[in-house]
Amino acid sequence: MIRVATYNVHRSVGRDGRGDPLRVARVVEEVNPDVLALQEVAYRHGERGHLLDLLAEALGAQVVEGMTLEDPRGHYGNALVSRLPIRELSHVNISVPRREPRGAIEALLDAGGQTLQVVATHLGLRPMERRHQVRALLRVVDASDASTKVLLGDLNEWFLLGRPIRWLQRAFEETRALPTFPSRRPLFALDRCWVSPSASLSRLYVHDSSLARLASDHLPLVADLRLPE
Repeated sequence: MIRVATYNVHRSVGRDGRGDPLRVARVVEEVNPDVLALQEVAYRHGERGHLLDLLAEALGAQVVEGMTLEDPRGHYGNALVSRLPIRELSHVNISVPRREPRGAIEALLDAGGQTLQVVATHLGLRPMERRHQVRALLRVVDASDASTKVLLGDLNEWFLLGRPIRWLQRAFEETRALPTFPSRRPLFALDRCWVSPSASLSRLYVHDSSLARLASDHLPLVADLRLPE
């Protein structure tokens, strides 16, 4: 059994307006994932107690940074945290001109001798962006011969019948949409996880602890996978 999760950490700023990477790290420890996709990670190199350093130590994991932009608040973007050995790694630029830069991290992981493809991403705010980005990500998924494939992240897709969701459903088969946003009272399924083959998905749930409701404006989405023999 392998546990994967996706979590938009909102620069580690909680609903109380306070930035607290340690609090976010404690939420991740509650989830205890083997593979974790993160969005809205604030990168502050050299800062003691940085979130990614905390997670690497807490989970005994490798960390892959996927910076997408730099603004006055510092570097910012995606990350992938993995306890599983990383066989191959690539960064995919899915940006759309004149919109906020976006990216994805593709990792081929060693899952007990099998290859697990994980694509972690954070899509744009406009429907046109998301259509372009989902098409690009599906090409990445299709190009892999991994035995199990997972695409996860904050898809920013408010419309459950929108074209990007329909394309993903056709590629991966239907997967439940579980509300993760806003964390205090989740109404929208912005954070998603698709798995192929779908039979590998044993359990999909939202981690809804009191600490998670406070630590970010999103709740973690968690999937337990049982890989084929």
